[in-house]
Amino acid sequence: MSKAGREQALTSEFMRRADSWRQAIERIRRLSTKRTDDVEDALRVADDYRLLAHDLARARRLAPASRALEYLESAYAQTHASLRKTASHPGYALWSLFRDQIPAVVHELRHYIFWVTLLFIASTVAGAWLVHTYPNLIGLFASPDLIATVERGELWTESLLNVTPSSVLSLRILTNNIVVSVVAYCAGLVFGLGTFYIVGLNGLMLGCIFMFTAQHGLADGLFSFVVAHGCVELSVMCLSGAAGAAVGEALIRPGEGGRAKSFQLAAMRSGKLLLACVVLLVGAGIIEGFVSPNPDFPLWTRIVIGVGYWLFMVALLRGWLFGRSRSTRAVAV
Repeated sequence: MSKAGREQALTSEFMRRADSWRQAIERIRRLSTKRTDDVEDALRVADDYRLLAHDLARARRLAPASRALEYLESAYAQTHASLRKTASHPGYALWSLFRDQIPAVVHELRHYIFWVTLLFIASTVAGAWLVHTYPNLIGLFASPDLIATVERGELWTESLLNVTPSSVLSLRILTNNIVVSVVAYCAGLVFGLGTFYIVGLNGLMLGCIFMFTAQHGLADGLFSFVVAHGCVELSVMCLSGAAGAAVGEALIRPGEGGRAKSFQLAAMRSGKLLLACVVLLVGAGIIEGFVSPNPDFPLWTRIVIGVGYWLFMVALLRGWLFGRSRSTRAVAV
């Protein structure tokens, strides 16, 4: 048989098999876009893969410059990618995030967490000292209405439930806390300076307010209001600030991959911690809306709730709530 005859015979054979190729492509596309429990379809895809691989090898040898070869290469690539695709398990991914990834991030950022927490404590002490030494400076950190309320011997927190229902108050507080945490994190984009400003300013405000209420004999009442939700809320602010500081350092001292690559890696790593912070703030907002302003809860109950929720936060960030294994902890260390 002449060369032209062989090419014509080969073309005819490929044309006869083209229908099988199209069916294979349609089957793999259908299975890629929706889930199925049909075993027959799965077995047919495996057969399609072998068919396409066989015909592709023949086409490369006998018809290296044909359109059939291009079509087969595309079909084979799609089938190969679908068969090799890792199964998606959203529940397992979420479980792995809280069991392994977030605890690993917390361990990596432990130095940032320490220094940001130290900054917050120092700024709180500095704020208390400033108002104790120069009482008139309270006007820089508190509104005139708040100052007037405290000078009358009242706390502005006492009438919260009389003005706003607990559900609305909780939602408002939750939204505000999340915004503050996100701002503390995003402020790290200014080479970390914004994060230190946010954390330092909040520490100064806390110290000033506590000292101002103490000067009017209301510090115990403010502590009773804050303790139930404040343990976690203030910790979360330090955590989000530490994540922002890590992003800032990546911009100041980029690694070998350059500033853009270092920033990308730091943002992806620390962003996981910010997700945990948002989850914790949901609980803190509920406590602050339903427990903190409610006079029916005695002080010892508020302390138990505050300390208990803080221990819950520690267990969450360490991965203990999701059964983190000893081997995983060893790798993280």
